[in-house]
Amino acid sequence: MNFLSNFLKGMGMGAANVIPGVSGGTIALITGIFERLINSIKSCNLTALKLLFTGKWKAFAEHLDLKFLVAVFLGIAVAILSVAKLFKFLFANYPVYIWAFFFGLILASIYYVGRTVNKWSLGSIVFFLVGTGIALCIAFGTPAQENHNFVYLMLCGVAGTCSMILPGLSGSYVLLLMGNYEYVMIDAVDLLTTSPVEAVKILLPVVIGAVVGLIAFAHLLSWIFKRFHDQTVALLTGFILGSLPIIWPWKTAITTVLKDGSEKVSGYHWQWPAINGEFFIALVIIILGAAIIIFTENMATKKEKTTNKPQ
Repeated sequence: MNFLSNFLKGMGMGAANVIPGVSGGTIALITGIFERLINSIKSCNLTALKLLFTGKWKAFAEHLDLKFLVAVFLGIAVAILSVAKLFKFLFANYPVYIWAFFFGLILASIYYVGRTVNKWSLGSIVFFLVGTGIALCIAFGTPAQENHNFVYLMLCGVAGTCSMILPGLSGSYVLLLMGNYEYVMIDAVDLLTTSPVEAVKILLPVVIGAVVGLIAFAHLLSWIFKRFHDQTVALLTGFILGSLPIIWPWKTAITTVLKDGSEKVSGYHWQWPAINGEFFIALVIIILGAAIIIFTENMATKKEKTTNKPQ
């Protein structure tokens, strides 16, 4: 029963991380497994390796809280495989509506991420402005493009997974900013059923980066936030704010044809929406996306207050 419960919580995290704007870490916090997840990941250390290579399987499993980890990550994998196919269909047939949903999610996330800054000092404001400026340069100067390089895909795995366990920051959103969201989360996952070898070529470096990044970041998370919490969160808040143009629903992709005949998105033409039926539907979807973030973050706050309440 515990395995099924943790599996379903993992599915919630996986579904969240396919959607740019929703944090798997927030879902983990809502469902009450965040601290246990961080502690389990941190247990992937030299002691765990020693137990593994000396054949002490039971002690190894207990040290890692292995049943819990397997249940959660199996749930994450199942959710990613299923939700990705749905999003491929939506991107192909309803691009304005799906981007409108993402836009609402991310717009609301700005407030909730920024709210975690304990004190908006001059230093925090500077980091916020720097983050906003960097993101605007990416959006308007050199928009993120797909990059199929092995090392870059590893970096996508590192960045995406690290943000996955950080409440308030979406792993898929990071992949979106890096230009490889559709390539990794949609195209590669879809290829698993039609061309597994090609899918593995894309996903293998991502998985390698994800595993290394997840273990390293779990150890680093408490250290960096304890010493530079406000500056880090302010930088992230600015980065999210400045990156909103990338998610703007009403845009036309500028494509570049490569030597092999394939096309790559190299930029966008942004437009103001026409006031018609599509606009009002998209507006409702933006509000719905924002409402989901507001709901999940409020649930997380209530859960945290309950957990920290003196006995």
